[in-house]
Amino acid sequence: MIKSMTGFGRFEVTENNRKFTVEMKSVNHRYLDVNIKMPKKLNFFESAIRGELKNYISRGKVDLFITYEDYSENTSTVRYNKELAQEYFQYLQQISEDFGLDNDIRVSTLSKYPDVFTMEENNIDEDELWKSLQKALRGASEMFVQSRIHEGEQLKEDLLSKLDGMLVLVDYIAERSPQIVSEYRQRLEDKVNELLAGSTIDESRILTETTIFADKICVDEEIVRLRSHIETTKKTLQEGGSIGRKLDFIAQEMNREANTTLSKANDLEITNHAIELKTEIEKVREQIQNIE
Repeated sequence: MIKSMTGFGRFEVTENNRKFTVEMKSVNHRYLDVNIKMPKKLNFFESAIRGELKNYISRGKVDLFITYEDYSENTSTVRYNKELAQEYFQYLQQISEDFGLDNDIRVSTLSKYPDVFTMEENNIDEDELWKSLQKALRGASEMFVQSRIHEGEQLKEDLLSKLDGMLVLVDYIAERSPQIVSEYRQRLEDKVNELLAGSTIDESRILTETTIFADKICVDEEIVRLRSHIETTKKTLQEGGSIGRKLDFIAQEMNREANTTLSKANDLEITNHAIELKTEIEKVREQIQNIE
């Protein structure tokens, strides 16, 4: 099987009064590029999250979204900083004495100064937290992979169809090429007959000119390589796996052979078929860009 680099997965886990929601989506990319958005309190899991994702994904630009809700009671504690409050109080008294102002300090006023009261989260069992997060992450990853496989199989069928169509074009060029040589020889003979007005034709000269022309337009090697590349691509698609990079390289080689064929073309029909072949190769290459 093959996988598309476009996919989506979502999974929720609710246990121990905590809820994790993991969503992930991806588009094609040359390498694996993961962008994670999650609450700051989960940042210490980032390395473990990236390690987990590598078990499911090898290529693609992935956006990962994690939300976390804690329904348990007493998740935070208020802390009173007596030393800091005392320091604020002493300075306020000093200001009162220095400027002869009434000292109107009240508890409600003093409590509003920075860090007199702070909220601290209670200790969290990291192992327990990771187990829940990992479960959500794996669930989303499995759905994500399934969506990639589904789209990958659709890509595969479409690519195989396009490759079969390319073989038809290549076969036409292979069949048409010898006919061009014969037609050229006939035109050459007709032209010579017209010019010589019935005089004896130098067959060796005709043969030499025809051979030079045939060598100039010969695309036998290009045809052999094109067929080989197309069959290799079909075989690779059937084998599956992480084949995106390999197929992209083969598509580049196919395009090179098609360009050479087009440059040698000295016939309108071959030119039209070579242009159509290049168009199909480009379509194939665009779709290959989305294979993992």
